[in-house]
Amino acid sequence: MSSVPTRDDILVPETLLKKRKSQEKARAERAAETEQQKKANKEKRAQIFKRAEKYVQEYRQAEQDKLRLARVAKDGDAAYIPAEAKLIFVIRIKGSPKPRKILQLLRLLQINNGVFIRVTKATSEMIKLVEPWVAYGYPNLKTVKDLVYKRGYGKVNKQRIPLTDNSIIEESLGKFGIVCVEDLIHEIYTVGPNFKQASNFLWPFKLSNPTGGFRTRKFKHWIEGGDLGNREEKINALVRQMN
Repeated sequence: MSSVPTRDDILVPETLLKKRKSQEKARAERAAETEQQKKANKEKRAQIFKRAEKYVQEYRQAEQDKLRLARVAKDGDAAYIPAEAKLIFVIRIKGSPKPRKILQLLRLLQINNGVFIRVTKATSEMIKLVEPWVAYGYPNLKTVKDLVYKRGYGKVNKQRIPLTDNSIIEESLGKFGIVCVEDLIHEIYTVGPNFKQASNFLWPFKLSNPTGGFRTRKFKHWIEGGDLGNREEKINALVRQMN
């Protein structure tokens, strides 16, 4: 004669069934979240690609406009004067306690540190005061890109973090519309409205000594055959040697 199942015998399978259903539901939710994340990542990559394409067209158009204006001026027997530079890259190449406070304000704490600076009356005056300790000039697009891609680190919670993922940039600068490396480069190179935030996010670049070393007259001004002071566009050659 078979025994009648007790209440406990019935409850155990019901508990296991509920647990199994709960696990299946959790798996389905995780799968849905993963799929949703994949879709979001795909859309974000597509958006970043479109932005990068737009920037390339913008840079190309600006270069073409420069060449066109220079040609028009030449044909009209006039001189073409380019717009004044808005961006400066400054490298500290000499140590001295004298202008320490200004060098600190410019974030040039160590020899071979480099920073991007917006040209204003105030920053121009500061650079003049530290000119005997720095080399500077007007970086081109290639220099900005090479520095950010090769030596770029972000300041996150006062820590120096390598820019290995766009999410690092987006978390710090997303509220300013800067969500990827190309956005960051564009904001710096064009000295955009959020240049201050973008520049402060970038940790000062730690460069190497230039290939072949500095000139024998390192501590003389550039125009005297040394390395200090304003190199204008020739800063790009120095950065290539130090990057």
